[in-house]
Amino acid sequence: MATVTLQGNPIHTNGELPELGSTAPDFVLVDKDLADRSLSDYAGKTKLINIVPSLDTPVCAISTKKFNEAAAGRDDLAVLVVSADLPFASGRFCTSEGVENAVTLSMMRSRNFAKDYGVLITDGPLSGITARAVVVLDGDNKVVYTQLVPEIAQEPDYEAALAATQG
Repeated sequence: MATVTLQGNPIHTNGELPELGSTAPDFVLVDKDLADRSLSDYAGKTKLINIVPSLDTPVCAISTKKFNEAAAGRDDLAVLVVSADLPFASGRFCTSEGVENAVTLSMMRSRNFAKDYGVLITDGPLSGITARAVVVLDGDNKVVYTQLVPEIAQEPDYEAALAATQG
């Protein structure tokens, strides 16, 4: 279990982020077309997984747009944005904000991703959705970078996460 804060108030996750050097847990998440997606859909690519509570909040929107911009022209990089949002809402967000280089993925069918990655919030007003985190995987799905953002209302460390995608 990890502790983060929401506006200064402590809340807890169900576990810890995957360990550096470990193989990332596989997942089944839902894309904007309601299709199931797993790590194998991004085989051979570096994956930057931007885990956010909801795209309908300012910090989640900002981080998604920043990582989307960083992915432009990077065929070797898959930016995956995981949230509890329905694919329909994520699709509207991407259309209205011009997000074309990031893939939004929903936990609408299962919370297993959040549990397996140790980011499922277990108490407080956001119980049942994710804490804010970034996980970077290499082309073989080895964990090369993690950050559990200590305050949910803060942005992640973009520079460190993007540096980890350079190999």
